[in-house]
Amino acid sequence: MSGEEEENAAELKIGDEFLKAKCLMNCEVALILEHKYEQLQQTSEDPMNQVSQVFEKSLQYVKRFSRYKNPDAVRQVREYQLAEFELCVLGNLCPETAEEAMAMVPSITTKGRFQDDYAIDKMLNDLSMIKKFE
Repeated sequence: MSGEEEENAAELKIGDEFLKAKCLMNCEVALILEHKYEQLQQTSEDPMNQVSQVFEKSLQYVKRFSRYKNPDAVRQVREYQLAEFELCVLGNLCPETAEEAMAMVPSITTKGRFQDDYAIDKMLNDLSMIKKFE
C-alpha cells in the first residue's frame, strides 16, 4: 500500500505487512520472555551474565502491563473474531466502555462485526470476566 491517503486504521487499511503480521499481547510476550529466561538459567551457571539489561527491562515491562496472566485466559481472548491488532489493543488496554474501545480501535465498528454499542459493551464485559476469573 503506498501513500498516506490509502492507509486508514479505522477501516483496517493498515498495509499488507501489518495485516499479515502476528501481533502479541503483553501477556503473550511475557510468557515467551519468561520461557527464554528459564532456558538461560538452565544453560548458564551465572544466568545474570546471559541476560542483557534490555531483556530484563522488557520482561519487567510486559509483566507489569499484562492484563491476563493465565495461558488459558489468553486462548479465550484469542477466540474473538477480531483482526490481530484490534485484539491486541483491546487485550492490552482493556477499555471499559464501547466509547473507549471505538476511540482506540475505530475499525471494530466499520467492519460490521458489532452493530451497536451494546454488542461492544458485551464483548468488553466478556473480556473483563475472563481477566477477573483467571
